[in-house]
Amino acid sequence: MNAFPRLFSLVAATVGQPAADWLERRVEVPQALQNFSWSDDAIHRVWLAEALNLCLFHKLVEAVPDGLRYVDEQFESGRKVVFDHGAIRTVDWAHIGELPRGRLAFSRLLEPLGFTDVRTYPLTKLNMTGWGYRQMDLPENIAQFFVSELHPGRLSQAFGQAVSRVVGSSRDPLSSDDLSILERLRDTHHCSSEEASRLLPGLCRAFGRQHGDVQEADYHQLLSESAEMAWIATEGNSFNHLTDRVENLEAMVQEQRRRERPMKDSIEVSGSGRVMQTAYKACSVSRDLLNTEGVLKAHQVPGSFVEFIQRKIDPESGKIDLNFDSSNAQGIFTMTDSKRA
Repeated sequence: MNAFPRLFSLVAATVGQPAADWLERRVEVPQALQNFSWSDDAIHRVWLAEALNLCLFHKLVEAVPDGLRYVDEQFESGRKVVFDHGAIRTVDWAHIGELPRGRLAFSRLLEPLGFTDVRTYPLTKLNMTGWGYRQMDLPENIAQFFVSELHPGRLSQAFGQAVSRVVGSSRDPLSSDDLSILERLRDTHHCSSEEASRLLPGLCRAFGRQHGDVQEADYHQLLSESAEMAWIATEGNSFNHLTDRVENLEAMVQEQRRRERPMKDSIEVSGSGRVMQTAYKACSVSRDLLNTEGVLKAHQVPGSFVEFIQRKIDPESGKIDLNFDSSNAQGIFTMTDSKRA
């Protein structure tokens, strides 16, 4: 029986009924959502936050065959996946077309949905900075967003010029209507049912590639200095990965290796010892790049992946440790580096 009929009707309007049915059976939805209002005139922001997360979850597993198989296997074993967080990459650069600079392209939609950047994570080895965005109404239950910015100004002039050519054509996926609804959500924490249905597709479009065709030469220039920026060149602001929160990471890893899945070689452990992470290696995807004759040619490049995390209780708060770890993150990021993964 569907315990959240209106939530999955909203999701179905964006990703289709078969996808909504698949998500309902396979992804854990927090029961605490029922403590928040939903009427035709006023849907609390927490429902829209969960709906967006479900849509993005489905979008990623559609793009990552290993992830789809993993989620289906968990379902067949009687377990629903616990969506812990998703990750996106942005570019801290002035020449980025119609998009706001860096993470501002996403803070403008995450904050109205109740997400707050609770901590900054230096990713110095990668010339990046990360932020953990946590949904403040249900922080332990609604999947977080790990939003990172790449800083081209720390790299060569030729690199920066290639970045400008790649992302300078970016279009804004959010309409003026989307932005107006987001402003209402920011002010009142609610929007109408009809507004939620109009807004959700635009929010999903934001998690994608907004720029046009990429030159082979620019791609290789970016790859020579930053595998992360090369990934952005082909994938844009798509979900880089989504993460299943598991109770026993070592047991899960042993089972995945028994099944001969494409696992990362090691488990990353946070400085506190309370957060442990590992991942599948990124899937390979075909992307067209423009050659010197202006002809699009297919190239195999790293796509997205599924990550796994175990979070222990923080003895000081008595609650689950929801933090990230800079060292862990930099280790996980190597999954999309074709030279290091």
